[in-house]
Amino acid sequence: MGKPYQIIGIGIALVMGSLTSQTALASDAELKIALSLADVMRATRTEIANQQSRINDPDIGDKGLSSDVISNNIIERLAASGKPDPSKADATTLEGRLLLAQIESIKEIIDESQTLFNTKGIGFKGFVPAVFARLVNERFGEKVGADAELKVTAPLHLVRNRKARPDKWERSVFEDRFSAADWPKGQLFSENSEASRGQAFRVMVPEYYGQACLACHGSPKGDTDVTGYPKEGGKLGDLGGSISITLYQK
Repeated sequence: MGKPYQIIGIGIALVMGSLTSQTALASDAELKIALSLADVMRATRTEIANQQSRINDPDIGDKGLSSDVISNNIIERLAASGKPDPSKADATTLEGRLLLAQIESIKEIIDESQTLFNTKGIGFKGFVPAVFARLVNERFGEKVGADAELKVTAPLHLVRNRKARPDKWERSVFEDRFSAADWPKGQLFSENSEASRGQAFRVMVPEYYGQACLACHGSPKGDTDVTGYPKEGGKLGDLGGSISITLYQK
């Protein structure tokens, strides 16, 4: 049976009862790993969102946005919300291996995007947080596919890229949990369930439209946004998507 937890503010805080079984203890450990990965993903997308004006400046060549600069900024964002430095995670643990692979994936994608960033005469580069997240998660999957998967997905009617479409389980969480009138806003959902590579511990962390999101996803509905997609007509605080974490059970 799935377990609800509460997300509070920008960071993620757990609200849970006492654990009384080995299964519960195992699930709690897996949940900690999942939320650590979600924390890094959130900080990563926030960093890329805040760098959009610089990335898209057609008058600057070298933007100074190296992989070290971006990763250090992400680590500082995490530290500001009381989160540990993922680059110093213990590589002998599953959590450490996954966090280090996530940071490596972030740095590799930034390294590979330098030509795009630094090309003068081009304004909008299309390197928005959603695109960056997808590229990072795909690279992460290449590194740790037997152990875990990361994905940013959304209710089917909000998905813009087919690669981000929710699978059957994710869709059921959107429809039966997050969209329910009595579902507490910000509460995540987790349970043991089948995934593409077998039995897994799965977590969905709901995300809601902030003010910056509305530039592309707000009103007027149907107007074309800067990326060339029609706006969805979303409002501040509407459910916009979810970070989906899958940890495969050996």
